[in-house]
Amino acid sequence: MIRTALLLCLFLTISMSVSAQDVPVFPIDTIRTGDVRPTPIGVEAMKFVGNRYITRDDSALMRYTTTIIQRDIDFFSGFKLVELDSFYLKTYEISELDFLGWERLGADLLVKLEAEFPGQNLRVTWRLHEVVRHRQVARGRLEYNRAFWRELGHDIANDIVYHLTGERGIFRTKIAYIRQIGSSKEVFLSDYDGGNERQLTHTGTTNLSPAFSPDGKDIYFTSYLEGDHHLYKVSVESGQVTKVAGFPGLVAAPSISPDGTKIACVLTKDGNSEIYLLDLNGRVIKRLTNHWAIDSSPTWSPDGSMLAFSSDRTGSPQIYTMDAFGLKTRRVTYDGYYNDSPIWSHRGNRITFVSRTKRGRFDLASVDTSGADYRILTEFGRNENPHFSPDGKQIVFSSNRLGPFEIFTMDLTGRNQRRLTRTGGNTNPTWGPLNR
Repeated sequence: MIRTALLLCLFLTISMSVSAQDVPVFPIDTIRTGDVRPTPIGVEAMKFVGNRYITRDDSALMRYTTTIIQRDIDFFSGFKLVELDSFYLKTYEISELDFLGWERLGADLLVKLEAEFPGQNLRVTWRLHEVVRHRQVARGRLEYNRAFWRELGHDIANDIVYHLTGERGIFRTKIAYIRQIGSSKEVFLSDYDGGNERQLTHTGTTNLSPAFSPDGKDIYFTSYLEGDHHLYKVSVESGQVTKVAGFPGLVAAPSISPDGTKIACVLTKDGNSEIYLLDLNGRVIKRLTNHWAIDSSPTWSPDGSMLAFSSDRTGSPQIYTMDAFGLKTRRVTYDGYYNDSPIWSHRGNRITFVSRTKRGRFDLASVDTSGADYRILTEFGRNENPHFSPDGKQIVFSSNRLGPFEIFTMDLTGRNQRRLTRTGGNTNPTWGPLNR
């Protein structure tokens, strides 16, 4: 948790595509996602339609790409993957399902995939069909070098999401997090589903609180790289680390404004933990809080007009909001004994945070910005560091529910919880912006 890290720091320092006009739209962007029936979609195994023999590697590439598309479809909050029933196929001696077979399995929509291998490339044509009407409602074609089969699969799934919802899919987004490696903590980066993982920093010291720039090109973080706890950024492409700001005391919990021009963070340069605004060069623009209590964990509203933060000014940490000038401060949470690490929902109507509940466990909870409708979203282990996906439908967080801390995702109702990492010692996740 950011507050825990802050207290530790204080201690240490004193395509081509065509679609039909009547493709159904499924708007899902509220806490009531779980009340909306997900659209069941089948995805057939990719078929080769070229005019030459294919190799075993070609066949494997088709299977792998199909699996990526299937997993992406199943991940999206508004969709449900309809899986093939091997018992059903064997009982009825079916080698290949037709539309009637998919209808009996419960699919409303069906994705058909066709592959070709021009040169060193993989070309895939996808077609989306309404199962009951047996009619095609959308199609597209993408061609990438075969080394980028994961990206190809993600982009096909993104196109399907766009044709069905009018929204951009998140399947090419990145997640950054901190991993414990011996005595150091380094910044790691992976695809949204945990694939293509790589280590970004090699500082050999403690790094904390990664935060993406709005363009996704840099990740800001705090570090003891030079002995004191300062603010740095690392280039996602090159891995180059650059110092952004250093002040007496601590620099902690950076949060980049939606327009990418300001950094809200915690400074202790005046003797207490207060929230400040910095420009991108690390210069102080404004001090936002001025209180004897510990103010921490600033996070921006989607439109950049407000910030939520944590403060123990009433005795225990609770969630507050204020405007971007540090005015109109208002307490939001009254349930939960200890509330910290707030994040603002995509629509700006709810705040999700870490809450120590009556059961004595640290869970993720959600509350309306008015303070009403407190809901607990997790049920196992210690859960920390929530952050929304760029479409507002998923939350990434860390949890020790299976032993060591790992990175998990879930939808914003708390359902469909999935583990991304398996090495242990993974915390502080943050979800990058849309980049396509």
